Amino acid sequence: MSKVVGIDLGTTNSLVAYVKDGVPLVIRDRAGDGLVPSVVSVAADGTVYVGREAQRRLMTDAGRTVYSVKRFMGKGLADVRDDARLFPFAIGGDPSGIVRIGLGEREFTAPEISAFVLRELKRRAEEFFAAEGEFDSEVDRAVITVPAYFNDAQRTATRDAGRIAGLEVLRIINEPTAASLAYGLDKRHTGIIAVYDLGGGTFDISILRVEDGVFQVLATNGDTHLGGDDIDLLLMEQALAEPGSSRTAEDIQQIRQAVIQAKWDLSERDETARLSSAHWARAVRRSPTPSSIPPRSTKWSWSADPPGFRSSVVWSPSCSARRRTAS
Repeated sequence: MSKVVGIDLGTTNSLVAYVKDGVPLVIRDRAGDGLVPSVVSVAADGTVYVGREAQRRLMTDAGRTVYSVKRFMGKGLADVRDDARLFPFAIGGDPSGIVRIGLGEREFTAPEISAFVLRELKRRAEEFFAAEGEFDSEVDRAVITVPAYFNDAQRTATRDAGRIAGLEVLRIINEPTAASLAYGLDKRHTGIIAVYDLGGGTFDISILRVEDGVFQVLATNGDTHLGGDDIDLLLMEQALAEPGSSRTAEDIQQIRQAVIQAKWDLSERDETARLSSAHWARAVRRSPTPSSIPPRSTKWSWSADPPGFRSSVVWSPSCSARRRTAS
């Protein structure tokens, strides 16, 4: 019988998992890596690269490589103009229609790009099940998680991506609910749960009530431009303002990689040795001055639930950042 998998189709990275004896397990590659970068590159000869190899091609063929496509799912051209200013790939389409992404001479919709990532996850899962000795290792059904704030158009675009990839999407589950299920809170907890999700594209919070194994979303809110990508963008803009910085697509990607590395370094220490590219270098501190990163304001609102439930907090970590695991 064909297999059902769960997929986290992320802004920065994606992964595929399955349930064994009631426990969700991430399917890893031979090197033990569970993450597939949500990056797709189309070479001049038409070869399509996905994941790590596509990520490497950002340094050599940036104009044919796309990342963070989740931000374009279910959106029109007018919705993404501000997001598109430092992307190396072409973004176009009818002003009143869907976004089209140009990679060389070819154009793709956001669901078509996402389908390449889903196919790679499908292939990884099928190889894993075959290696486990499963008689029928085909994967043709999936449950896919999406942000709780995704609207109908974005959810439909996610289903379309699954269909293009050869997957029947059995269900779309909100990421906060999926995080709570992964932690087993449906089995051992009754009460109100706050799930914080700092991802590649957003920072949001959802308030869930769980009772008798059933989750109810009471409220959700957040900032759709306060994710890892947005922090990268702020630091990139500072770097590009430095004298001598270059704006070729490949040089911008070098700066972006340096920015990401600096973020990871600052998770462990107060200051990086340097944030550098081929043309400049500078130190970056964990605690920036108020003028170095523009302030952002976010409105949060939800209705308070009546007392009588225990509250707990679940951290729903994005696969877009290195993180320390609390014991």
